[in-house]
Amino acid sequence: MKIIDQLDISGKKVLVRVDYNVPLKDGEVADDTRLRATLPTLRYALEKGARLILASHLGRPKGQKVPELSLAPVAKRLSSLLGREVKFAPDCVGEEVEALAKGLQEGEVLLLENLRFHPGETKNDPEFARALARLAEVYVNDAFAVCHRAHASVVGVVEHVPVCGAGFLLAREVKYLSNLLESPQRPVALVIGGAKVSTKIGVLKNLLSRIDKLLIGGAMANTFLVAEGFGVGASFYEEEFVEEAKVILDAAAEKVVKVYLPVDVLVARDKEAEEGKNTCIFEVPEGKAIFDIGKETRKLFAAALQNMGTIVWNGPLGLFENPAFAKGTTRVARAAAATNAVTIGGGGDTLRALKNAGVKRAFSYLSTGGGAFLEFLEGKELPGIAALRQKA
Repeated sequence: MKIIDQLDISGKKVLVRVDYNVPLKDGEVADDTRLRATLPTLRYALEKGARLILASHLGRPKGQKVPELSLAPVAKRLSSLLGREVKFAPDCVGEEVEALAKGLQEGEVLLLENLRFHPGETKNDPEFARALARLAEVYVNDAFAVCHRAHASVVGVVEHVPVCGAGFLLAREVKYLSNLLESPQRPVALVIGGAKVSTKIGVLKNLLSRIDKLLIGGAMANTFLVAEGFGVGASFYEEEFVEEAKVILDAAAEKVVKVYLPVDVLVARDKEAEEGKNTCIFEVPEGKAIFDIGKETRKLFAAALQNMGTIVWNGPLGLFENPAFAKGTTRVARAAAATNAVTIGGGGDTLRALKNAGVKRAFSYLSTGGGAFLEFLEGKELPGIAALRQKA
């Protein structure tokens, strides 16, 4: 891929695909992490005198104009972060938008309205892609989080803009994750959690030959515990993936990967409980469910991460949104952050959990992608990256 600093963007209209799919509260941006992540690319372009046109989606309006999913609050917050006005377009394509883009002066910024207000975006409609392309002379993708989507603003537009490349954020993501797959600092530990085994099978299979330790928590650990013959009471688990879990455990043993599962857990009657009872994994009551790893498991997992060269984290180890069940994730996250290992986290819930644990800034690298992060670790070629490579 060509990177933005390898492109001639001085005085040019530059369309930058960003990921500003951020939470809103009372008409304001509630978390501007994704906005801040793009600032190096935007500031570089502005220093070069580019005329910036920013495109993003927000939520899932399904091709309809949904006022509460407007990017207007994002323009306001971005203006504050950049220290200059960010103009806001009432749409993302059309004659009015083209006129606004054409009228931009060097160093000015225009944020387009939500791309997904048009069904052509997610359908990768060629006409919609051409309409976006008419806005600019240069296209830059700085949205790793959507690179696994073959959408018009990610793939289609590349065919119609003569000069294309990656922003600094996207380039950094690809560099870190490629190094992880090809030449990580060893030994490597994978900490994986979240709700479902089904969404992580590809990652587990692809990384088993690259890791030395596998630590499994969250609700997905329940499926592995059932595969090992343990009862999990009223806990959520994926019955249809128990056999797949057995296959993964057998493959780990064959590859001499040390697998860590919970030895004790916090159980409660429901997720709203104000506290959980610490219970040995042999004694999970029928009427209660598992919501976090237990005290001994926290110690076990924390100890397992010592002396690692690389630690990769995806998914919380418990229902961290409830403070009663956040202790497991917090304890292990802090242990990971305190090591000398290269620490890489990815996925929306993961980033929120690490922030909740107070270690977000202590990690070596945090991927802005969720699905893209997982698909990259599965070894898949992401459509957005493939399009830029083909163009180069």
